[in-house]
Amino acid sequence: MDKTMWTSMFQLGLPLLEKMIRPVIVYLFLIVVLRLAGKREMAQLNPFDLVVLLTLSNTVQNAIIGNDNSVSGGLIGAATLLIVNYIVVRLLYNHERLERIVEGAPDVLIEHGEIRKETLKKELVTMQELELAAHKQGFDSLEEVERAVLDPGGAVSFTRKKPPIELSRHEEVLAKFAEMSAELARLREAMSSSRGPANLA
Repeated sequence: MDKTMWTSMFQLGLPLLEKMIRPVIVYLFLIVVLRLAGKREMAQLNPFDLVVLLTLSNTVQNAIIGNDNSVSGGLIGAATLLIVNYIVVRLLYNHERLERIVEGAPDVLIEHGEIRKETLKKELVTMQELELAAHKQGFDSLEEVERAVLDPGGAVSFTRKKPPIELSRHEEVLAKFAEMSAELARLREAMSSSRGPANLA
């Protein structure tokens, strides 16, 4: 490798300060845009959202690196992004109110078994997407769901309905009956073993 090759690899094509400012601007822009776009963009509930996120990363690439393809420029840009992200995460961790503003509050999609269609419409989540998310967590249908919450990160968490009181009592009776049957079997076994030696005598 000659000197020219080394120079082209590591010589910055842009001023150092600009290399650091570009990633910060794009980082802050994406945070604001994704926050305004809604939680479903983070959840990737369907292939269209995934395509948007992948295309978005390619779209802002040139805005981050500019006309600089050097290794040094890439390393500086990556390091800047990691440092800014670390600072933002630490800042949000220490300020709960600020975290709520940036990330948003969770939205209740199902409450007491009732689907909140207004919230679904607000977050652009269809019934099919909600059912699919429930199936992935082991629910056969939304009728089994007591509560569903769309977290700020885009994940949907479900709570199963408690069984009716009659069913619970029925299961308790069956459990008691099983215990009594097992105890009776042990008594019969004990009686038969105690009679064995006496009959032989």
